[in-house]
Amino acid sequence: METMKPTKQRKMIYQAPDHTRYKLFAAPLSPELRTSHSVKTLPVRSGDSVRIMRGDHKGIEGKITRVDRAKYRIYVEGLTREKVDGTTIFVPIHPSKVMITRLNLEDKWRKRILERKKVVGKKEKVAEKLAKEVTEIKEEVVEEKPLEKKPKRRKKAPKKPPAEKVTERVAEVKKEKKPKAKKPKAKRKIAKKTEGGT
Repeated sequence: METMKPTKQRKMIYQAPDHTRYKLFAAPLSPELRTSHSVKTLPVRSGDSVRIMRGDHKGIEGKITRVDRAKYRIYVEGLTREKVDGTTIFVPIHPSKVMITRLNLEDKWRKRILERKKVVGKKEKVAEKLAKEVTEIKEEVVEEKPLEKKPKRRKKAPKKPPAEKVTERVAEVKKEKKPKAKKPKAKRKIAKKTEGGT
């Protein structure tokens, strides 16, 4: 499972088993190797020639002498520094900072890996081409058949009543009597008494 927490991600890297560490040692191939093998990246091995692409030692080329899987570092031939006591040591470099310029193909297993990756790469390219062709065909079909726009229906203006009808309506409104305003309770009682007394 992948996690979003950086602390857990680091912990997974430090405690990763050997087969996953192997994948984390992948480095990009040079353009020449990429075209010949049709592979973008491969895990580095001792014996591969490498060019450093980033850092203080950028541009230096050399063979990989040692791969340290525990510390995720590689050591390149000719890349050394002097310690304070005078001894020379190899400078450790992370594999993501290098580009493979020459592959060590002495191992038959590595050759098989390259062949397998080449087949997968070809399949992906074919799938991409097919997808592009399909999108182009769809675009052509859309261009050929423009969408037919329905004519907008105009809203009918409400018919204005003739002048005679208007005058009749006004007269009717005037005829309607306004409702009588109710008298307050006290006045109503007095009115009832007077009506009853007469």
